Amino acid sequence: MSYDLTDPYEIARYIKEAKKSTPVKVYVDGDLSNIFEDGIEIYGSNNFYVVFGESSSVSDLIIKNKDKINKFRLEQDRRNSAIPLMDITSIDARIEPGAIIRDKVSIDKNAVIMMGAVINIGAEIGEGSMIDMNAVVGARGKIGKRVHLGAGAVLAGVLEPPSKSPSEIGDDVLVGANAVILEGVKIGKGSVVAAGSVVVEDVPENVVVAGTPAKIIKQVDNQTKDKTKLMDDLRK
Repeated sequence: MSYDLTDPYEIARYIKEAKKSTPVKVYVDGDLSNIFEDGIEIYGSNNFYVVFGESSSVSDLIIKNKDKINKFRLEQDRRNSAIPLMDITSIDARIEPGAIIRDKVSIDKNAVIMMGAVINIGAEIGEGSMIDMNAVVGARGKIGKRVHLGAGAVLAGVLEPPSKSPSEIGDDVLVGANAVILEGVKIGKGSVVAAGSVVVEDVPENVVVAGTPAKIIKQVDNQTKDKTKLMDDLRK
């Protein structure tokens, strides 16, 4: 079934209709040899096994074989999750440990996703853009090419309340650390958002904004470009 992930109502329908998942991993001290269960993966030998599967199925297996098990330890990181994490194996980008990227996200060539960044469903990350440590790109957020979204910055999502207009950052924009771009706001190409700013309305191209709420303080000039230039080597 296909969904239009530019539409918040379609994303909500996708979440509603998705099969909810509670995957677990269990380390087992016991004899699980010659045990085969549909939907459960069992690896190991010599009374040490690792079991993967849905919580309810694995629980049934543990109970059914309790006489063969000395002890076990269960690991679980989600409950009734509707959206899996993105399969990043074929993404032509640099993605560092600890980044959380949900499914149905687009990441273009040579992008960089740093530790602790969170990217939600329907988001788009343009070529050569960097999402810095602990930054957040909300649902349907659009990041252009060669953007730097600073550490701890937030591009607000637009799922609830629903909005037809996603938040967008144009090409060659720098957003400083801990800045917040509110729902539906568009940042024009080549502009700079100062650290800690809260942007509540659209920003034109090639300006510097700062403050809470953010206001235009100057045009982008050569001095600004020198202070905010990106380093290509970080994107190789």
